Amino acid sequence: MKNIFAIILVLFTVTISAQNYKEHKVKIGETIEGIARQYMVTPFDIYALNPDAKSSLKPNMVLVIPDSIVKNQPLKEETRELTGYKTHKVKRKETLFGLAKKYNITEEEIKKANRFLYSENLKKGKKIRIPKYRTVTYKKSYTNTLKKYTVLPKEGKWRIAYKFGIPVAELERLNPQMNAVIQPGDVLNVPNISDEEEKIVTDSLNYYEVLPKEGFYRLNKKLGVTQEELEALNPELKEEGLKVGMVLKVPANTKNSEALDEVETTRLDSNLKNFKTKKLALMLPYRLERIDTDSVEETKEMIKSSRLLSVVLDFHVGVRMALDSAKQLGVSTDLKVLDTRYQASTIRNLLDENDFSDYDAVIGPMKEDCFERVAAALKGDKVPVIAAMTMPKEVYNNVFQTIPEDKLLRKAMIDFVKADSTMNRIVIIADQSNRSKSAKLLEEFPKARQIFSKTDKDGQDAFYIYPQDLVNVFNEGKTIVFLETQSNPFASSVISMLNGLAVNETEIVLMTLDKNKAFEGKNIDNYHLSNLKFHYPSVNKDFDDSRSNGFVSNYKKEYGVSPSKYATRGFDITLDLLLRLASEDNLYEAAGSEIETEYIENKFRYNKSLFGGYINEAVYIVKYDNLRIVEAK
Repeated sequence: MKNIFAIILVLFTVTISAQNYKEHKVKIGETIEGIARQYMVTPFDIYALNPDAKSSLKPNMVLVIPDSIVKNQPLKEETRELTGYKTHKVKRKETLFGLAKKYNITEEEIKKANRFLYSENLKKGKKIRIPKYRTVTYKKSYTNTLKKYTVLPKEGKWRIAYKFGIPVAELERLNPQMNAVIQPGDVLNVPNISDEEEKIVTDSLNYYEVLPKEGFYRLNKKLGVTQEELEALNPELKEEGLKVGMVLKVPANTKNSEALDEVETTRLDSNLKNFKTKKLALMLPYRLERIDTDSVEETKEMIKSSRLLSVVLDFHVGVRMALDSAKQLGVSTDLKVLDTRYQASTIRNLLDENDFSDYDAVIGPMKEDCFERVAAALKGDKVPVIAAMTMPKEVYNNVFQTIPEDKLLRKAMIDFVKADSTMNRIVIIADQSNRSKSAKLLEEFPKARQIFSKTDKDGQDAFYIYPQDLVNVFNEGKTIVFLETQSNPFASSVISMLNGLAVNETEIVLMTLDKNKAFEGKNIDNYHLSNLKFHYPSVNKDFDDSRSNGFVSNYKKEYGVSPSKYATRGFDITLDLLLRLASEDNLYEAAGSEIETEYIENKFRYNKSLFGGYINEAVYIVKYDNLRIVEAK
């Protein structure tokens, strides 16, 4: 028996030597992903030879590392070298920002050359040093060598990641400037493997990256694909199982259509385990350069007159109060507040001057193009960027969109009506521009009756209906009326007529898929809306002032008024963010669609989109009830 073991040991040693395998002793803090990058192999290659590493990676563990299939060729690198300094005499009204722009350097580089500027302002007549740089190109060899790859037609990030055997996150790390949606002809950095080693990608299939905590059951719910179907398309699953970051082949018609079933609200404060201080950045347009801090009255007047500044300061107060609430639960925060000035140029400077790579999350900016620039710049480091008060054009993998999409609001309203067992009759009233919306409602409720606004002799919408259009439409019992319009006069006229018909045993419940300004203003009678029990889908609800609430009480005590919706939103978003970070190792792991949280006026349930980031899918249905807006059950 001993001889047999000796022979096996010799054969194994010879095999290892013949295939140029290496040994690696794990150091404290190392990860499989980092070790894989060091030797230019994939994590899956390491797991195949070291199955014990799947469950536990410990210091001093010896791993067997296969020989890399990547070619090691020198690459061109560019760096900036300091060549000297130029003396500049400060002129009247010159700023660091202006000097940095003038000399094509950053404000931080000027400060480093003139240390006194960290504590003093620029002064007229003061001579300062302006650093001069040159760009040097040189060749450098890496263990993790790359090559250039030109994107082909119909190729996306998932297909390219699959082709080269790396996770999408690794492809993004290698290409920090890569767009969310890549285009044919784009040139990317990819592992420098031979053509024979590239996996075959077909147009008849789609590709999906496995997320944390996703098993076959969750993928079946989300993608509608069974374990057997996945294993047939990806035979390696039978040997290796599912792993985070794997890019899988899936059927071409696969869509991220996971149904968000009803779930109980999650109390994150009872499951806190990560008490490491959280690093957050708050990027808002305070526009401090416009405020004269020496004039209190002028500053007060500016706050009153500037709608943007009022919103920003309200949101900021909510953020600060959330930090205090989290601290009482043992969660401390290192918050960095940055003034974006509502300018893209300022965003560029903030990104140049600050290292966000170790931040747990960034909240903001508010402006759409500024938000997109920050999200794109930080996606390589996988820093979550929170879209608190904006709807981003591109939902990158690191973006958390807190405002539910309009299509989700509409779907929630329709599902709410379908779940009503007392629903008898449905009437759809719409103006001419909302005919398509009326048609979609008819698809959902085929027995509904449609009524449209009248047109003038030129065929233009006249925005009215005749009272006789509603004759014999409403009988005893309950009738649901969908009113779809953006016209305030049309909405006012229809609401008034419906209110006159809602008498005795005739119950009319008014609803809309899109609660816009047409349903607001002096022409709209709130008594009529209450009488019609007006329902609509909403991102938020009004807080219940009949219940004890620490945030609302503290806000009233501090400022003498009830908190605005912006202050409440700042509180809700920030507290949710901190509690999620304290319940898991990072925000991505705490963003499963089975987790739904609710605070003062907002709730959050994130779902990872198939080709992008995380979108909040928690929606309220609210209604008018005795002149109050409450959640409809």
